[in-house]
Amino acid sequence: MSSDASPAPAKTPVTLREVAASAGVSVATASKALNGQGRMTAETRARIRETAQRLGFRPNSLAQSLLRRRSFTVGLLTNDTYGRFSLPLMSGVSDALVDAGVSVFLCNVEDDTRLAQLHVEAMLDKRVDGIIATGKRIDRHLPVDLANLRIPVIYAFTQPDPGAIAFVSDDAGGARLAVEHFCRLGKKRIAHVSGPSGFAVVHARAQAYRDVLIERGLPVIEPLLGAWSEAWGHEAVGKLFGAKAGREGAPDAVFCGNDQIARGVIDALRERGIGVPDDVGVIGFDNWEIVAEATRPPLSSVDMNLAALGREAGLALLSLVGGKPAEPGIRKLPCRLVVRQSCGRPPGG
Repeated sequence: MSSDASPAPAKTPVTLREVAASAGVSVATASKALNGQGRMTAETRARIRETAQRLGFRPNSLAQSLLRRRSFTVGLLTNDTYGRFSLPLMSGVSDALVDAGVSVFLCNVEDDTRLAQLHVEAMLDKRVDGIIATGKRIDRHLPVDLANLRIPVIYAFTQPDPGAIAFVSDDAGGARLAVEHFCRLGKKRIAHVSGPSGFAVVHARAQAYRDVLIERGLPVIEPLLGAWSEAWGHEAVGKLFGAKAGREGAPDAVFCGNDQIARGVIDALRERGIGVPDDVGVIGFDNWEIVAEATRPPLSSVDMNLAALGREAGLALLSLVGGKPAEPGIRKLPCRLVVRQSCGRPPGG
């Protein structure tokens, strides 16, 4: 069936001249107001911006980029294919950059050197203003050399190149929060179950665990190291409680290296008839909400504040792009303890 209806003509973009005429100012004044430049009253600037928004004016981003010699884009490189760490970090980066009109695009380099190099070259071809490199662990480089690029590079939650600026979470400080919280709850025999020995964070958290117990005069149970998995948490309970369940000397609290381990610990304790948190308190690490909130009881966990870490990385990159120098080195950002029901209450509280 034929139709005589023709498609509606595309709307002509609103011009800066139309904005200026509607606001009753010159084109030059309108341009300065919309770019945050020039001297004028706050009322005039607000009126021009409101007029532009009402008319649906959109500045020519290509022209702006050429004028300012910037693309107003930033690349985020990661090998965290699952997105467990990179996605909350990217949220923080975007939050830091959105008010500056800067967009972020994510490139997953996996662990492929050739793919990573292709992404970097594509970013340089697109003239990104800078690159933020992030990963799935803080003690490994991404599979690409980012040193000596002609644009600023910030590292966040990955091992940096020498002399670079990097942001990481304070894992030792986070472990301290967990163990000290158990101590405030009156726990006397606190065990630690963590991940593989090849991870730097495993040793940092284990040492903080030992330090707190020694400071408090409490016995140190040698940390159990294994996989980052529920299965390992389940197995570790057998090692900790196998011959001690219901007897003196069994742990009354378990600090776990991640939330998956903690979930396995809680399941195994339940199977043995050991109550959480009444008999044994449990705290995890990462505050992976999809795991922590679905655990029964809901899991207390150390949060690495990845969104805040990403925000700081984004702000640092903006500063470098703006020409402000920054001292190289690694900045450690504090963690926070999110208390849910799995660790129990203080005596009489």
